[in-house]
Amino acid sequence: MAQEKKLVEAITSMEEDFAQWYTDVVKKAELIDYSSVRGCMILRPNGYAIWENIQKQMDARFKETGVENVYMPMFIPESLLQKEKDHVEGFAPEVAWVTYGGGQQLQERLCIRPTSETLFCDLYSNIVHSYRDLPKLYNQWCSVVRWEKTTRPFLRSMEFLWQEGHTAHATAEEAEERTKQMLNVYADFCEEVLAIPMIKGRKTEKEKFAGAEATYTIEAMMHDGKALQSGTSHNFGDGFAKAFGIQYTDKDNQLKYVHQTSWGMSTRIIGAIIMVHGDNSGLVLPPKIAPIQVMVIPIAQHKEGVLDKAYELQKRLAVGYRVKVDDTDKSPGWKFSEQEMHGIPIRIEIGPKDIEANQAVVVRRDTREKIVVSLEELEHRVGEILDAMQKEMLGRARTHRDAHTSVAKTYEEFKDAIANKPGFVKAMWCKNEACENKIKEDTTATSRCMPFEQETIGTTCVCCGKPAKVMVYWGKAY
Repeated sequence: MAQEKKLVEAITSMEEDFAQWYTDVVKKAELIDYSSVRGCMILRPNGYAIWENIQKQMDARFKETGVENVYMPMFIPESLLQKEKDHVEGFAPEVAWVTYGGGQQLQERLCIRPTSETLFCDLYSNIVHSYRDLPKLYNQWCSVVRWEKTTRPFLRSMEFLWQEGHTAHATAEEAEERTKQMLNVYADFCEEVLAIPMIKGRKTEKEKFAGAEATYTIEAMMHDGKALQSGTSHNFGDGFAKAFGIQYTDKDNQLKYVHQTSWGMSTRIIGAIIMVHGDNSGLVLPPKIAPIQVMVIPIAQHKEGVLDKAYELQKRLAVGYRVKVDDTDKSPGWKFSEQEMHGIPIRIEIGPKDIEANQAVVVRRDTREKIVVSLEELEHRVGEILDAMQKEMLGRARTHRDAHTSVAKTYEEFKDAIANKPGFVKAMWCKNEACENKIKEDTTATSRCMPFEQETIGTTCVCCGKPAKVMVYWGKAY
């Protein structure tokens, strides 16, 4: 019992210090470890398995839309990076450079990719010649490097895993359609698989991606009320095409520039899973993404027949679920705490008395509800419980987000909400960047997005009082 208590005490409560709680969970749930390189993290099996499930399920969704996977080099020649002015200026402070190779100084510096737009543009300029070559719908799974000043596990690291899609189209309309299509793929995935509701919208000019005509985003609210940008989709128009000379001959025999898009989601989304669903006992993983969905824990496993029955249940459940037996010599209490720390959705307790009664005790990770289930109905009931968990976790996250979303019509209301009511603030804006800058300077809040679902809260800008043009979600963010 003392050991069990010690495991839970290793986590700072989120009410006491949310940032420390997050770090504790990341470490104690064995998701990551720190490497010998500042700002670079080691993804341990528990953390990488979550990413593998994200990758597998998102990749299937991408391919349903016609996307193909490729792989590009990790090095970008400096001359290539310099071709698109806004793009290189946006990334310059974060770029890591290779200047030596094999003991020799390089004639041209090589950038370690912070993102791969320039590489894809270079490829498209070589392989796109006719309208028959379009569209190109490519994606790559890789790592990127950004030399961040301050880092936090999953949320901001110098090297991280992600996917980046890059597409080329014949028309502006096709590019815009693809940009929004992929944003919807992200939003649906986060809601249906990660049980995280998203606000979908467009970034302001100030916040858009360097070199893009428009950036669309999905924004999630964490348990502490802060926003997390969880995925973005960019419409590049023909700006990159003109910089890289990506032209094709159209059906009318005219030479035209392609229109491009780019979209990405990274291991940062694991941080969102932790901060949206976790509690003071550790992780709480949505069933659809959990590497282990069911942990079978034998009670009094030294007694005859108990372990055999646990393995039998594992074999039965493995047909439809990701299941494991904890047959270590740790105490049941310690095993329970460990299962909760790792966020495994349900555990099944089976002991001599349960075997005698032809039943098992199923315990939900999210609510800790204990459900006695007949062994004949186990597979069916486990499926029902996992489905209920998935649905109810999304419902709770949506309720929390909505309860922590305020409305402000005046600047005083706005400042009070940002200072005293953690969460999103909906307010009208005149689209003047000076107001956006003033809000950030006065409150440290930033524009999260101009949502697709617009509301009219008033007629004037919350900051300057001039006529408003759009409603914006504002908030403090990671």
